[in-house]
Amino acid sequence: MNEAKKWQEDTALNRFRMIAPLLAEGLDPAKKQQLREEISQQNQVSVRSLYRYENAYRSNGFPGLRPVNREMRCSKALPDNFDSLVAEAIQLKREVPTRSINQIILILELEGLVESGVLKRSTLQRHLYDAGFGKRHMKRYTEVRKSSARRYCKPHRMMLTEADLKYGPKLPIGKGGAMVQTYLSVVIDQHSRMVLASGWYDSQEAYIVEETYRQAILRWGKMDAALNDNGKQYVSRQLLQSLSMLGIRVVHARPYSPQTKGGVEVFNRFVNSFLAEAKAQKIKTLEELNQWWEVWLESYYHKKPHEGIAEYYKSLGVPERGTGITPQQEWNRDTRALVFLDTARVNEAFLHHEKRMTDNSGCISFQGRRYEVGVTLAGKKVSIAYDPMAPGRITVSADGIPPFDAEPAVIGEHCSKKPALPEFMQEKEPESSRMLKALLEKNRREKELAQGAISFGSYRKGVSDNV
Repeated sequence: MNEAKKWQEDTALNRFRMIAPLLAEGLDPAKKQQLREEISQQNQVSVRSLYRYENAYRSNGFPGLRPVNREMRCSKALPDNFDSLVAEAIQLKREVPTRSINQIILILELEGLVESGVLKRSTLQRHLYDAGFGKRHMKRYTEVRKSSARRYCKPHRMMLTEADLKYGPKLPIGKGGAMVQTYLSVVIDQHSRMVLASGWYDSQEAYIVEETYRQAILRWGKMDAALNDNGKQYVSRQLLQSLSMLGIRVVHARPYSPQTKGGVEVFNRFVNSFLAEAKAQKIKTLEELNQWWEVWLESYYHKKPHEGIAEYYKSLGVPERGTGITPQQEWNRDTRALVFLDTARVNEAFLHHEKRMTDNSGCISFQGRRYEVGVTLAGKKVSIAYDPMAPGRITVSADGIPPFDAEPAVIGEHCSKKPALPEFMQEKEPESSRMLKALLEKNRREKELAQGAISFGSYRKGVSDNV
């Protein structure tokens, strides 16, 4: 095979490697788009190019992925000093990486190295790209220089955890047997690669990430720091607040830097092997999916020697310490003590809080249901706390009243009995009428004043005929 043919075959193989995940059956458009974006970032290829490769493969098979054969020699139309011009262009690009192709051509023309109009933009751009100085290459080099991310591993368990969400299979668990997308939420220990908590859900809302962290902390204790990506589920105010209340530092990975979360990214490849088995098992329910997942996790992943552990100890010069070590073994032999937290404190940290106004009947509305909070709170604003995984139970608090659990209001066949008033508002039987007694006292005082008055009746001038 000549050099041109080999180049074509290698390019076609590389293109097929990139689009292979997109050719799987059963992928919905949203999942395909997510995969395209991930592949685009990982391989520095535009999404538009991936679309083109897919269409070419579906139309013409593997031969459609081969690029057009270009003569691997300079065109006769190029100037004799073209190689030196490319070298100068590379030097100009290295001096100022943000220089555009047009600016480089202008500099070469102003310096008299090439006549105006001889050097074409597309030609120079192609040769710079082949030399590793294309726009995409320069962007990548800049990101690498700015980033401090490289292979790393914490020396002990629970110093750092990594979390992620992954798409799972579609299951017929919707209304009328409709297919519903499932998602895996996972938190792993960065040192031992031990899975601290995980679960499959029919939603990718932020609360499933919170629940995964809550389960991990309740079971294994507090981690020093939690490394998350920048997805909306991981930058929510609620998650940051919950972890901060427990003294856990939250760290976010640099955008488009999957190497920062290398541990969980490698774990996701293990998940793919489970998904293949789950498909063969013909799983139909979410409960069944989680049951088989626990079996796979405990009996396979945690008991399988992990290459990442072996590589870590090899880098420290003690390769024998990591040979054949599983995540479970590495976790158990770590001497760092676990820091467990009070269960009530952990649960309280992950509660959601909202405000509600009580109506005249002493009820509030929450998530489409009415809850009785008492007529004493009618017209007042109250605070409610609830677990998003069990929203049917809420805790109500207000100024001057201890927190209490509110029950959903029940609409019966007949009117409900009048709710009992609190003791301080109930009627009290009087011993006597305080008003009548007060009036009696007033009347007595008025009479006393009347008796003590001086009468001038006897001193009136008599009637006489004398004038």
